[in-house]
Amino acid sequence: MDAVTAARMLDDREREVEHRLRRLREDDDSLRHDRADSTADDEHDPEGSTLSGEWAQVDALRRGAESERAEIRAARERVASGTFGVCETCGCRIADARLEARPFARHCIACAR
Repeated sequence: MDAVTAARMLDDREREVEHRLRRLREDDDSLRHDRADSTADDEHDPEGSTLSGEWAQVDALRRGAESERAEIRAARERVASGTFGVCETCGCRIADARLEARPFARHCIACAR
């Protein structure tokens, strides 16, 4: 895979991650607002999930998206250094299909197993 294609894929993926992070920040703000306005004991509400549970879920999704963003930035550095698409373990080329699915992949499929 050439550097231009790799950069384009990373740009697309980063836009998706940034969009996801914006939505998660909005969700977090909404949960904080709901919690501030609520006097109910949501931990014992039989109607559904708790605000604490929802916060935990939003936080986990946010941390995952931030981790993915860091991986994308590291992949950009590999593009710049000419090591993008090279397995960090065995030094073989990472298959284009794998890079299309995970443009920030650091390992070939065999080494990732």
